[in-house]
Amino acid sequence: MAQGKSKPRERQIGKKVVEKKPLINPRYKNTFWTAVTVVILVIFFIVNNTRSVPEQGPYPPSYNPASTVKPDTAVDKKLMMKTVNK
Repeated sequence: MAQGKSKPRERQIGKKVVEKKPLINPRYKNTFWTAVTVVILVIFFIVNNTRSVPEQGPYPPSYNPASTVKPDTAVDKKLMMKTVNK
């Protein structure tokens, strides 16, 4: 009988180590954690800006915030610039 050429096997010393497959591919690890951080920051930003906070500070005893007069415009008329569009 003819024997085929076979590759010589290396001797195995000790137990075979099983490689652990990582949960996240190391190539995308930094991208993943950056995305997680950005999502958490966006959530904090939304929560911080959507909740209502009561006004703070000591007010005079006769102060009624509902009866205060609000300004008509954001800029005083004395400070407004007159512009003409043609």
